[in-house]
Amino acid sequence: MTNSTNGTNSTDANDSTETLTRRSNRTVLSAVTMGTVVFGLLLAALPSPAGAESAIGTVRPDAEAARTDIAKTLGFVPQFFLKFPEEILPGAWDEMKSLQLNPHTALPGRSKELIGLAVAAQIPCRYCILAHTEFARLNGATDVEIGEAVAMAAITRHWSTFLNGIQTDETKFRTEIATIVSNVKRSSSEHKGQTAQPIAVTDGQTALTEITRSLGYAPEFLRRFPDVARAGAWRQMRDVQLSPSTATNGKTKELLGLAVASQIPCRFCVIAHTELAKLNGATDVEITEAIAMASLTRDLSTLLNGMQVDEAQFRKDVEHVVRNVTAAASGGGSGAAKKAHTASR
Repeated sequence: MTNSTNGTNSTDANDSTETLTRRSNRTVLSAVTMGTVVFGLLLAALPSPAGAESAIGTVRPDAEAARTDIAKTLGFVPQFFLKFPEEILPGAWDEMKSLQLNPHTALPGRSKELIGLAVAAQIPCRYCILAHTEFARLNGATDVEIGEAVAMAAITRHWSTFLNGIQTDETKFRTEIATIVSNVKRSSSEHKGQTAQPIAVTDGQTALTEITRSLGYAPEFLRRFPDVARAGAWRQMRDVQLSPSTATNGKTKELLGLAVASQIPCRFCVIAHTELAKLNGATDVEITEAIAMASLTRDLSTLLNGMQVDEAQFRKDVEHVVRNVTAAASGGGSGAAKKAHTASR
C-alpha cells in the first residue's frame, strides 16, 4: 500500500510539473507575441518620410521624382536604377548627382572617376569597373592614367596586407610616416633641381640602400619585408607611387591610395596616404571628397551586385550615356544630353 501511494503521488507531482511548465511556456510565448505586436504598432505609428507611401509595392513620389530627374540629367533612365529599391533610390541618386556628377566639387571629374575605378578594381565590381573606366575616359583620362589608377589600387592592397599581417605597431608607424614627411620636405628644399645617381636595385640589400636615400631612412615595415622579395616590392612603390614621371600627379595618386585604403579598411594606409596627399598639396576638402567617392562606389557596387543587375544591359546603358555625352560635347544632342555633358566634366 505504501509503495502504491508513493507511486501515485510521484505521478501526480510529475503531471503538475508538466502542467506548470506548459502554462509557463504559454505565458512566455504570449508575452513575446504581445511584445512583437506592440513593437509593430509603435513602428507603424512613426511618421513616414516626406513623400513616402506606406503600402508595400506602391510608387513613392520621391522615387518617381528621382527617376524624372535621372531622365533629365542622363537623357534616359538606366535599367539598374529601375532595379534599386524605391526607398534607397532618391538618396542614392542625390548623392551620385551631387558628388560624382557635380562639376563644382574640389576634385575634377577625371580624378573622381579614377578614384571610383581604383576602388572598383579591388572590390572587385565588374559593373563599376566598366562604368568608371568609360566615364574616366569621358573626363579626359588616358589609358596610361587608367592603368596607373589600377596599379595604385594594387599597391595599396599589397602594403595593407603586409602591414596588417605583421601586426605593425600603429604609434610607431605614425612616427615613421611623420619622419618620412619631414625628411622629404627637407630634402626637397636642400637638393632642389639636383638629380641623384641611380642605384641598381637588384636585391633586398640594394633596395634598402635606395629606400634609405629616398626616404631619409628605411621604415620598419620595409626592413621586415622578406629580403628575397623586397627589391620587386620596392620598385613597384618607387616606379608608380613615388615617381614624379608618371602620367598621374602625386596628389591624385595619394588620393587614389587613400580612397582604396579607406574601404579596405587599413588604418596604416589611411594614415600614410593622408599625410602623403597633404605633402603633395591636397586640401582637406579634396581628401574628404576622395573618401566619399570610395564610399559611393562601395554603395553602388553593393546595390548593383545584390540586385543582380543584368550585365549586358548595364553595358548598353553605359554606352548610351557615353553616346549622349559625346553628342553634347560635339554640340548636338538633346537638352538632357547637354546636362549630362556638363555633369560629367
